Amino acid sequence: MSKSAEELYEALADAVVDMDEDLVADLAKEAVAAGVDALAAIDQGLARGMERAGKLFEEEEYFVPELLMCSDAVNTGIDILKPHIKMDAAAEKHKVVVGVIEGDTHDIGKNLVKVMLNSANFDVIDAGRDVPPAVFVDTAIQEGASVIMIAALMTTTMDKIGDTIQLIKERGLAGKLRVVIGGAPISPAFAKKVEADAYSVNANAAVRIAREMLSC
Repeated sequence: MSKSAEELYEALADAVVDMDEDLVADLAKEAVAAGVDALAAIDQGLARGMERAGKLFEEEEYFVPELLMCSDAVNTGIDILKPHIKMDAAAEKHKVVVGVIEGDTHDIGKNLVKVMLNSANFDVIDAGRDVPPAVFVDTAIQEGASVIMIAALMTTTMDKIGDTIQLIKERGLAGKLRVVIGGAPISPAFAKKVEADAYSVNANAAVRIAREMLSC
């Protein structure tokens, strides 16, 4: 007996949490064969599974290796489902720029945020590591993104985040180009001090914040 769309979504989510890449591939192919909406399968199946994995990460039941294995399963499913997304639906994806601030080359946290955003069907532009403030702003403008997510893992680089936000103001983009910041030395108090639009405690929270900002 074939599965309903809802059953496929739940099975995809479970397979992601279980880090079962082969099962995700089989279920994604089953969804395509059954004519299930590919974008819904990604959003309600794969992304929900990754969200659950993110919560397990927050609760320290999963760690970075497990989260990366979940993301591998998600990416496998996306590769199968993506060619079947309707073009009008695909065009609705929101763009987010992510990167590590100038002077800092620690990018594990940034990479996790990228994985989570991709899994949630955002169009992620990875600016990389050691990114100067002007590059963040220029990249967002060129790509048509309205959110920048900046990570800092060293206290010596934190001031550059404030420089980025100041540059956004100088270019008259305050309120149009929003900034989310996070990383080990970052706190809500620092985010308030530099007038960032939001503080993200981890990758899972970053997705929730992006959804709220962009009304996804």
